[in-house]
Amino acid sequence: MAARQEKKHSEERNRKSTQNNTRASQGQWGRAWEVDWFSLASILFLLMFAPLIVYYFIMSCDQYQCSLIDPVIDLLMGNQHLSDIWNKTPALTYRAAGIYALWVTFQVILYVFIPDFCHKFIPGYVGGVQEGAVTPAGVVNKYEINGLQAWIITHVLWFANAYYFHWFSPTIIFDNWIPLLWCANILGYAVSTFAMIKSYYFPTNAKDCKFTGNFFYDYMMGIEFNPRIGKWFDFKLFFNGRPGIVAWTLINLSYAAKQQELYGQVTNSMILVNVLQGIYVLDFFWNEAWYLKTIDICHDHFGWYLGWGDCVWLPYLYTLQGLYLVYHPVQLGTSNAIGILMLGLIGYYIFRMTNHQKDLFRRTNGNCKIWGKKPEYIECSYMSVDGTKYYSKLLTSGFWGWARHFNYTGDLMGSLAYCLACGFEHILPYFYIVYMTILLTHRCIRDEHRCFSKYGKDWKRYTAAVPYRLIPGIF
Repeated sequence: MAARQEKKHSEERNRKSTQNNTRASQGQWGRAWEVDWFSLASILFLLMFAPLIVYYFIMSCDQYQCSLIDPVIDLLMGNQHLSDIWNKTPALTYRAAGIYALWVTFQVILYVFIPDFCHKFIPGYVGGVQEGAVTPAGVVNKYEINGLQAWIITHVLWFANAYYFHWFSPTIIFDNWIPLLWCANILGYAVSTFAMIKSYYFPTNAKDCKFTGNFFYDYMMGIEFNPRIGKWFDFKLFFNGRPGIVAWTLINLSYAAKQQELYGQVTNSMILVNVLQGIYVLDFFWNEAWYLKTIDICHDHFGWYLGWGDCVWLPYLYTLQGLYLVYHPVQLGTSNAIGILMLGLIGYYIFRMTNHQKDLFRRTNGNCKIWGKKPEYIECSYMSVDGTKYYSKLLTSGFWGWARHFNYTGDLMGSLAYCLACGFEHILPYFYIVYMTILLTHRCIRDEHRCFSKYGKDWKRYTAAVPYRLIPGIF
């Protein structure tokens, strides 16, 4: 009897293993089904140290004039203790909690309750109700694309307050920056924990969930593919775009206002950072419908990586250049300012045109022209989780003939421009280009591993046709 039960359990394990292997071969989207030791070690490292990294950078500016080395020297020399640094750190305040709660609530209202009207009068803008990509379970979600509208309304109110109503100081974000950090962490951990609980007890679509059995991996990388509350509140779209990215330009404006308050002027480097990063933010919202086809929406599950990352990592570390310039104002020479501006604009042009070529190619199914010529491509096929066979085409001309991820190359050029605007006195503002290089290189490898699993031998034909990832002739 025991032997028969053991055999039955063994057959059941084998059956589940076979199903998982089938899913792994067919399910080209999403994160892993199983966790290897390196992935687990990386997950544990990020869960433990990513919040500390954010705190260290912000604390360094608040207490050490943005020096990343001086806190370490102080600790090693015994001039300071960890308790001394912590005791000097501003605590959570009711004011900050009220500001943050009001901010998030306002963005939820703009996201859920005000349908997009911008697409009705802005030529070329795609907004309103749009469809996302097919999920592994074959579901096609609909989204209310109204991010540009939310950004416009928010910034109109910001400038109306700054120049007319005077309800609060434009420096309010900078003045409460560390107390707001605690609020952002609370929201990041709360939404990540809620998403995990939801995936077990009331998932939006059970077929689009992935369980590895490893708590830490599932918590960080997420279980549900598209967690939602009601028909329209989509966790991924909201937290990827709002409140963090809407706040990005407001944070920079608050930094500029603080520069004006402290020094009586706004330096050209601060203006450059505001302009170049503002272009990036506006591009995101202008192309929010296109964003539905990107890795974040089409492949990533929603967990701590997106929940906490969008609440804390993005607004606090993506805006380091502006924060640095409050403590170390830099007035660039005219030629340097123009050079940095050109680098940023060229990088943006490459980023946008590369993505535009891919989007045009997809929308027209290849019936278009790239650089005045009929596009070249490789035809591919793949299987979905339910066994349905799909066909697609991989573009091999235009910028996509230069490198497989040339849009990332443009993104890195823009990232470098933000950092160069800060001069070379400190390494802190250059964290962004280092981080983006690691992130996008890892994303290249991750994306290509997924594509190889998805397309198989067709992907090998594609990489033979386009041999470089980021830099033609080099990498």
